[in-house]
Amino acid sequence: MYEKFGQFIDGNWSPSSNKETYKVINPATEEVLGHASKATPVDVDRALKSAEKGLAIWRKTPPWQRAYTLRKIADMVREKKDVLAKWMTLENGKPLAEGVGETNGAADIFEWNAEETKRIYGQIVESRFEDTRVHVYYQPIGVVAALSPWNFPLVLAARKISTALAAGCSVIIKPDTITPGVVMELVDICRECGIPAGVVNLLSGDPPAIASQLISSDIIKKISVTGSTRVGKIILKQAADKLQRVTMELSGHSPFIVFDDADLNKATDIAIAAKFRNNGQVCISPNRFYIQESKKDEFVGLFIEKTKKLKIGNGMDPDTQLGPLTTQKRLNEVEELVEKTKQEGAKVLLGGKRPAGFNKGFYYEPTVFDDVKDDFTIMKQEPFGPLVPMLSFKSFDEVIERANDNDLGLCSYICTNSMDKAYRASELMEAGIACVNTGVVAVAEAPFGGIKQTGYGREGGSNAIKDYLNVKYTHMGIKG
Repeated sequence: MYEKFGQFIDGNWSPSSNKETYKVINPATEEVLGHASKATPVDVDRALKSAEKGLAIWRKTPPWQRAYTLRKIADMVREKKDVLAKWMTLENGKPLAEGVGETNGAADIFEWNAEETKRIYGQIVESRFEDTRVHVYYQPIGVVAALSPWNFPLVLAARKISTALAAGCSVIIKPDTITPGVVMELVDICRECGIPAGVVNLLSGDPPAIASQLISSDIIKKISVTGSTRVGKIILKQAADKLQRVTMELSGHSPFIVFDDADLNKATDIAIAAKFRNNGQVCISPNRFYIQESKKDEFVGLFIEKTKKLKIGNGMDPDTQLGPLTTQKRLNEVEELVEKTKQEGAKVLLGGKRPAGFNKGFYYEPTVFDDVKDDFTIMKQEPFGPLVPMLSFKSFDEVIERANDNDLGLCSYICTNSMDKAYRASELMEAGIACVNTGVVAVAEAPFGGIKQTGYGREGGSNAIKDYLNVKYTHMGIKG
């Protein structure tokens, strides 16, 4: 499957310098999908030089031309949605329908940034002196290292690549070894749409080694990383030596709050869609469920009733709603956390094991816990799987305090029919994102990112492009 790709450097696909490859596994069948190219330090150096050359071309390309090319990419991503979705299902395990949705989201991001590139507005500031003028404008920051993860491989790569291109930067994208193919397909679309050689480059292979070599280079001026808090801190320490600008979207542990005036039918639909998307392997997945005590039993019963109807299976089956976890390692970690939660005193209401009838694949049942306390491991450690701890609360102030008692601050969910509670709760949530009566979070036009140990900087929305630009202030005397 990977023969036509490899490393993408200076506008061409080629094997790594030593022809080495690594296996990519289908999580639904545990079969080898193929062998993807594994970059060497020589390849990384080549990519850096290529991106440096590409920057010189792209930063001089007029914004309207950049916008035209980005829009072409958006259109071609939509045309190839079935191909891209299939890549994601085979590599990641998510159902085809989710892959198509992610592809449409990636296209939206390219379209959004095609428009943003024409709207990089400068400023004229009134000078205090009669014979001078003060101009403020923006310039591309330089070569960008984009480090993208496996859980949403297409949309997260699209965010990083398209924003860099909109700003006039060149970029080196490093996909995760678990999902290289779909990102290779995206980069090939960039090539087909006329991105000049060197402007977009791809390095496939060992993530820590490639990232470390990129960050240690004087050529890299900005890093965009989506990953765990642990990895983000390592990268930030490395970037500090070069004073490189870093955008980090890291781990999440989102609370899901249901007040007693909420529409429980709608609230459970939102909860199930948000929780089980990509089988819970989502940084914005709701992981801590707080239900007002008078409605807890009803909410939990309805949630379980609906969850039981989800069809588990291979994502290539169009009827599948819940695919496998993406790796054996992820499956092992989910199993360990389930056992830990039981040992700490929780009661399993649903699931808690691998589903019957699957001899191969990294499948795990949706699992609902009761009798969970705030100090349990599952309430502090991001589960990154289909695990649902249910808790109750008495008052508004109590649940806000408990929901905010976490080092991570990416997303929060609130269900209520009270405008007063909706406004107050959303404003008090210590998170970069608050969703009230909706599970829709990641849209191209809105800023995505978090606070606290979740990182800083935003992707999406009108502010994202600013992280890829330097501010230039010119004080100009008009009399020579």
